[in-house]
Amino acid sequence: MKKLTVLVAGAAGYVLGARAGRQRYDQIADGARKVVGNPKVQSAKQQAQDYAAEHAGAAGSVVADKAKDAASAAADKVRGNGGAHSAPDEWPASAPPPGS
Repeated sequence: MKKLTVLVAGAAGYVLGARAGRQRYDQIADGARKVVGNPKVQSAKQQAQDYAAEHAGAAGSVVADKAKDAASAAADKVRGNGGAHSAPDEWPASAPPPGS
């Protein structure tokens, strides 16, 4: 349903845009350029970039730590909690080894 909504909205936008023509497009583009060129917008953009650069290192180390913990937990599960998912020491005589 979501894809259908996106397709319908895209088609409607295309039709409306085609009807508006080049003149309206130029008006919208000029308005967008004015907004982007606004000093307040530029300041907010710079603040966002500074914040992201400042906190990216900390976020990266948190992600790395969580990935190591998840990998360690997965390895512990595979190694030997004795459950149904643990790897057998030997293949049963009734079952051929994988790849045979």
